Amino acid sequence: MCRIFAGQDPARYASETRHIRLNGQSTSIRLENAFWRILDEIAAGEGVSTPAFVSKLHSEVLELRGEPANFTSLLRCSCMIYMEGQAAPAAIAAE
Repeated sequence: MCRIFAGQDPARYASETRHIRLNGQSTSIRLENAFWRILDEIAAGEGVSTPAFVSKLHSEVLELRGEPANFTSLLRCSCMIYMEGQAAPAAIAAE
């Protein structure tokens, strides 16, 4: 089983830094390429650019909970929630 995880393409977990404006302030966010691909997919599904999606998400978090302690972790967990939602319809269809 570990070969599934250990054998993945290193480009998948290589990090990329993107420069984004959050609430008018320029910042850098560093995430693994796999997470950027998921965020790109979410943004495309919403009909916006990835920076616009990330900025809107940040604004909504600020409104609901205040400044997040670790925004990059929030982004990773958001990707996981999205992927879990993608897997659920497939699981239902397989039943």
